[in-house]
Amino acid sequence: MRPRLRGRHRRADLPSMLESLDAALEALDGRADPRLLDRARAVSARAGERLRLSGEHTVVALAGSTGSGKSSLFNSIVGREESPVGVRRPTTSKAYASVWGSDGAAPLVQWLGVPRRQTTWSYGSGDAWGRDLGGSSAPDDELGGLVLLDLPDHDSTALEHQHEVDRLVEMVDLLVWVVDPQKYADQILHERYLRRLAGHSAVMVVVLNQVDTVNPFAAAECADDLRRLLDEDGLRRSPVLTTSVRTGAGLPALRELLVEAVSRRRARNDRLVADIESVVDSLASCVAVVEPAPLGSAERNHLVSALASAAGVPVIGAAVEQSWQSRAAASLGWPPTRWVRRFRPDPLRRLHLRSGARREVRNMVRSSVPEPTPVQRAQVDNALRRVSDRAAEGLPDPWQRSVRQAAQGRTSDVRDALDRAVVSTDLGVDRVPVWWRAAGALQWLLAVTAVVGGLWLLVLAFGSYLRLPDPPTPDVVGIALPTLLLAGGLLLGLLLAMVGRSVAKAGARVRRRRAESRLRKAIEEVADSLMLKPVEEEIQRHHQAREALERAGTGAR
Repeated sequence: MRPRLRGRHRRADLPSMLESLDAALEALDGRADPRLLDRARAVSARAGERLRLSGEHTVVALAGSTGSGKSSLFNSIVGREESPVGVRRPTTSKAYASVWGSDGAAPLVQWLGVPRRQTTWSYGSGDAWGRDLGGSSAPDDELGGLVLLDLPDHDSTALEHQHEVDRLVEMVDLLVWVVDPQKYADQILHERYLRRLAGHSAVMVVVLNQVDTVNPFAAAECADDLRRLLDEDGLRRSPVLTTSVRTGAGLPALRELLVEAVSRRRARNDRLVADIESVVDSLASCVAVVEPAPLGSAERNHLVSALASAAGVPVIGAAVEQSWQSRAAASLGWPPTRWVRRFRPDPLRRLHLRSGARREVRNMVRSSVPEPTPVQRAQVDNALRRVSDRAAEGLPDPWQRSVRQAAQGRTSDVRDALDRAVVSTDLGVDRVPVWWRAAGALQWLLAVTAVVGGLWLLVLAFGSYLRLPDPPTPDVVGIALPTLLLAGGLLLGLLLAMVGRSVAKAGARVRRRRAESRLRKAIEEVADSLMLKPVEEEIQRHHQAREALERAGTGAR
């Protein structure tokens, strides 16, 4: 069975793969090894450029070491001596190119960087092919669309030669590695190129050339050993051919392989797909295997509680309770003693959280809530660290660092944001209950009643002192009405004040819980916008990177 190029036989949506790869690289920026990202960007740019160039041409490169005979093989395929052989080869660091079919090939050759003086356009006859390739008489138009390159020696002592080989190895569609029976096991070739390009086995061919220099049995043993080495390198899909330019052995098989590659026009896509998949594989370790679990309510509540403590919510809650009780006493207390309450400052006013102020006015001032203590700051830091650790659990180290940075990125704004949230929150103590007004009016009525009774008794006492006749004084259930008015007004007023104070105290506790709940809700919004949202955005970015890599890797399936 003659060797064949075993392509992947799949439809690859290369534009979609490149778009997904670019999206993944954008999401991974700053969250992966810069060297990996630079290599991936280079592959993406190179693939995009190759897609924009001629798809009717297949670029095949002959690569090999010094003395492998690749230049002779190149000349034999071309049908004339185009690339200098042996000691006559110049010291140029550029490749030689021969092009079959000129339509659209010039930009491609220019992109490959092959000098014009080292590029030829082949229009040879079938006879030349027949003579050079062992009797094949197929016309040269079967190779229409072939761009054949003869690369410099990869083991050359000149570094520019090695750099040129490395550059073109990354750009060509199909690689033909030419080795000889003496150096086919060269460690540099296998480690530096073949093993590294294991994922490109579908677009690689290995030619054991110069088999005429050994006996047939030794040539067969070399071919078998070369197959074994390639399998160990991961190139099981790469065919192995044996050739000899001097005798013409194996040249028809090589030509058929080139004709197949040119006619199917699949090598370019297979090469680009292999490049993208190689990059995706290298970037796979930059994202987690599975998505991290969503952030739980426990971590969120812990953070909000720490922020609430740092924002002085317990202090404000106590001030709300005290303020409510003070206002209740001013409305429900005994009228003659209410004026004493005016000398007691309102706790909310001391904190610049004045009840009754309009919202737009409150938003323009700062509170006087005490600054958070070092312990409270440490509690916030610990809670924030707990949130970031929980959110980034299972992510690679760079992503964990980016999540922590996202969580702490706006901590300098938290204090001001918390103060604005506290100042702008309606604490629910502005409205005076209706029953306070009714009870206050009743207190005044009882006070007036007591005053009337007291004045009445004074008048009676003054008349008795002047020994005036006692006026008729009505009584109720045996008690003089003036006395009943005075005693009843005083006793009922005091009783009403005691009951009102007790009820107001219970109401103050309710108001405190409501105020703390409203403050906590406002602080939750601060935590969401300045701490939790950046963390969630970073996790979403990881999700986008992971999905984009998955699309880029599966776009060809």
